[in-house]
Amino acid sequence: MFRRGLINAIRVQPQPLVRSNIAVRYISTDIKNAIDQAVSSTPVVLFMKGTPEFPQCGFSRATIQTLGQQGVDPSKFAAYNVLEDPELRDGIKEYSNWPTIPQLYVNKEFVGGCDIIMNMAKSGELAELLESNDVLIPEELDEEATSATDIKPSDRS
Repeated sequence: MFRRGLINAIRVQPQPLVRSNIAVRYISTDIKNAIDQAVSSTPVVLFMKGTPEFPQCGFSRATIQTLGQQGVDPSKFAAYNVLEDPELRDGIKEYSNWPTIPQLYVNKEFVGGCDIIMNMAKSGELAELLESNDVLIPEELDEEATSATDIKPSDRS
């Protein structure tokens, strides 16, 4: 009887609510200021692995391709390679409180990572967001580029 009571008493011991082995990291002021400046530099900012010309992971490649397909104006776009700077790579995750890269910002607002961007593109939300923030290539310029490429070699003089 006593033994059963002792076992039950052990089972009901309260457990600590917070684990003591959780490490809390804080972003440095220098990195935070650098990221603030980067996010403010252009209306569309992508933190990615690699560069738009040479993405270094499939998620970064998919995100940059989606932005291109949506018609983001290159003059309103900047990309930062997190592989060049380990502090940036860790800092951007803390800055946005988002664990993965790539990360997209539109007009200083965090939009999401690759999975969010892909879902938004499929639903049409990404096109609406980009259009409402005036970051797409203007249609008249887009039409001029298209008509220039539609000219056949024999039509050129």
